[in-house]
Amino acid sequence: MDHEFHYETDVVVIGAGNAAMCAAISAREQGARTIVLEKAPEEEKGGNTTYTHGSIRFAYNNQEEIKRIIPDLGEEDFKITDFGSYSEEEFYDDLCRMTDYRTDPALAGLLTGKSFETMKWLTEHNIRFIPIYGRQAFKIDGIFKFWGGMVLEAVGGGQGLVEALHQEAKTNGISVLYETMATELLHTDEGIAGVVIKEQGKTKRIKTKSVVLASGGFHANVEMRTRYLGPKWDLVHTRASKYNTGEGIQMALNIGALPAGNWSEAHSVTGDRYLPDFEEGFQKLSYPFGIIVNADGKRFVDEGADFRNYTYAKYGKMILEQPKNCAWQIFDAKVAPFLREEYKGRKVTKVKANSLEELADKVGEIDKEKFLEEIAAFNESIDDSVPFNPNIKDGRKTKGLTIPKSNWANKIDTAPFEAYAVTCGITFTYGGVKINEKTEVQSILYEKINGLYAAGEVVGGLFYKNYPGGAGLMAGSVFGKIAGENAAKFALNQAQIIENA
Repeated sequence: MDHEFHYETDVVVIGAGNAAMCAAISAREQGARTIVLEKAPEEEKGGNTTYTHGSIRFAYNNQEEIKRIIPDLGEEDFKITDFGSYSEEEFYDDLCRMTDYRTDPALAGLLTGKSFETMKWLTEHNIRFIPIYGRQAFKIDGIFKFWGGMVLEAVGGGQGLVEALHQEAKTNGISVLYETMATELLHTDEGIAGVVIKEQGKTKRIKTKSVVLASGGFHANVEMRTRYLGPKWDLVHTRASKYNTGEGIQMALNIGALPAGNWSEAHSVTGDRYLPDFEEGFQKLSYPFGIIVNADGKRFVDEGADFRNYTYAKYGKMILEQPKNCAWQIFDAKVAPFLREEYKGRKVTKVKANSLEELADKVGEIDKEKFLEEIAAFNESIDDSVPFNPNIKDGRKTKGLTIPKSNWANKIDTAPFEAYAVTCGITFTYGGVKINEKTEVQSILYEKINGLYAAGEVVGGLFYKNYPGGAGLMAGSVFGKIAGENAAKFALNQAQIIENA
């Protein structure tokens, strides 16, 4: 069969985002020849990673450990910054709590336990991080205090992370084939034998003994979304990469991989109602400081139930269930300084008014009478004696409302008022293939498929219903590193066996 193959390598990595490139770099560290397959053109490389802020969640014990990750941050900056701590136990507990304790405990333990050492590994491979001032910490009394267990992001955001990973891969002699889609895994009774690809429209084959699947989920596949997530999911806005259409998962299932995870739920955020699919700036995530109302003028969610990065991935679905599948975020002048950067661009659907009556008229689609009644009841329910503090769960809440607001409740009474039209946007899916702690893909017989590994959004079983912000990138890095290392060791061991035969 050798003459049928156009390439031969030790490890093939399918995908070119964070998880994939971590796998490729890790495999190369072991001495394995490595080829990366990127479905997208070079200028659109990186999958969903490119569309993130680059925020990454990891466990750390103190300020000194943060200094080990960002040694270039000046002492004066450290003096005005309270990074706090975020232990492995807290990370693990957050992951369990937010997935209703459905997360695979072995994978969750691996993610949280390996997170800090993986961050150090990334910095050793020239990935740089900076504090997430503004989005994760507000300056109060001269001090930035971080909240919600997430403190750092990659320099340059998601795109910067992708560029840095690709540069490191290039430096280490890793080949990346762009506009090249894997279409089939070649598989024998012994395991993986190769990959069928479409390289710029031409069908070719790669001979290999190891494959790492890291090609993302199926969020950009309308048919799969509707089949697995259900009605209305064909109507949601599609965020992130348009190339994440589920082929990696399907190829694995075709050779007997075991499905795992939450196939009927997804990472769904609240974002601009009219912004086209795949556009940056979709998210609108300052809702904890205002209220969200539907077309009936009614609140339907506790906007202050928890820190934003613990609720944002599930509130999109709640908006999808509202009349007309949309809602409006309402803010007044008091909280306007706390709105995130994405509220300030030109491509933002908003109205502004000097009275709430005028605001309702400008929105047009909202029940004005019920809206004004809702605002009045909300304002009346707030205890102003509790001080507002955006850096902590301040307990400034409503009393006596059917839908409470548990923190950061401020009366909406100071002009000008703003309303932002929002809807549901899907970022990534939670269903995928089952892996073990070595990231080996499991078969429907609950046995490993020799030579097949997976990392990133291809993996199912880690996230259910919701997830802690920044855990996705960390999971991609942790499991990508493990997958690359084990894929390389397997391939090189197989080569040694053949040589000695």
